[in-house]
Amino acid sequence: MSITILGIESSCDDTSAAIIKDGILMSNVIAGQKVHEEYGGVVPELASRAHQQNIVPVVDTAIKRAGITKNDIDAIAFTRGPGLLGSLLVGTSFAKGLSLGLNIPLVDVNHLHGHVLSHFIRQQADDEVPEYPFLCLLISGGNSQIILVKNYNEMEVLGQTIDDAAGEAFDKCAKVMGLPYPGGPHIDRLAAQGDATRFKFSKPHIPGLDYSFSGLKTSFLYTLRDAKKTDPDFVEKNIADIAASLQRTIIEILLDKLRKAVDITGVKQVAIGGGVSANSGVRQAVADFCASRGIKAFIPERVFTTDNAAMVAIAGYYKYLDKQFCDLDEVPFARVSI
Repeated sequence: MSITILGIESSCDDTSAAIIKDGILMSNVIAGQKVHEEYGGVVPELASRAHQQNIVPVVDTAIKRAGITKNDIDAIAFTRGPGLLGSLLVGTSFAKGLSLGLNIPLVDVNHLHGHVLSHFIRQQADDEVPEYPFLCLLISGGNSQIILVKNYNEMEVLGQTIDDAAGEAFDKCAKVMGLPYPGGPHIDRLAAQGDATRFKFSKPHIPGLDYSFSGLKTSFLYTLRDAKKTDPDFVEKNIADIAASLQRTIIEILLDKLRKAVDITGVKQVAIGGGVSANSGVRQAVADFCASRGIKAFIPERVFTTDNAAMVAIAGYYKYLDKQFCDLDEVPFARVSI
């Protein structure tokens, strides 16, 4: 019997819908929101309004691209949280309404679980996916975690940020440099042109497998502030080297903990996920590390690193197989652990 899942993602500023049929991705549609760029960050009220405008055409397009009709859908998977409450309410309300209209079950998905399970998105039946257990380095604007993935519904957080996440460090440092939002991609582009050894920024000394990026941000801010006192054009003149040095430092912080986690767990497979896993330096560093240890690296396509409904649909697909359905009175949540 064929199983078709509609996934809906609306946790932040991307409205996305995807169709997965028997575990194979049939369509994945994402509508971004340019309105936030002039504010240097996501404005929650504007995000929720844009979701209201986008969600119907996005879902309609995903269904049409998959070559199905709404009556072929067996269940609706939606992001319940964490995320911006206003944005989540749009996706949750739409999913509930469509569920009632089609008389099909709802499946709620943890946004962070979705990022981890993005490695199980198959576009072809023979696409390779991780074997349990494996480690996932989840790095995004709001989360930096090392997760031991024992099964699709059994995950243990071994370490996580105690303050800012890696994505926040990229974006906030980029803002100090005068770069547009989101700053991470601009840092990545500039880093390819710079000398990563020219500047040194302080690294945290946090015990165990937890992360911290607030000290790096402070060090970065003071370094640039002091340099601009003697040369007001310092950042503009050295922006590529600054970006490259910043990116190298963040990668070294991430990899130091990942290395320890591999030693502790002895796993033979490592995956990365979340928006920062789109960073070229991060992808190469993880690939090189895994190659040096003789372990398998799973690095997602860039389209599956940022918020997308394909990861929600695949997570929903596995929950559907176990008949883990969601009641209509469930509400979204803003914050939660993995």
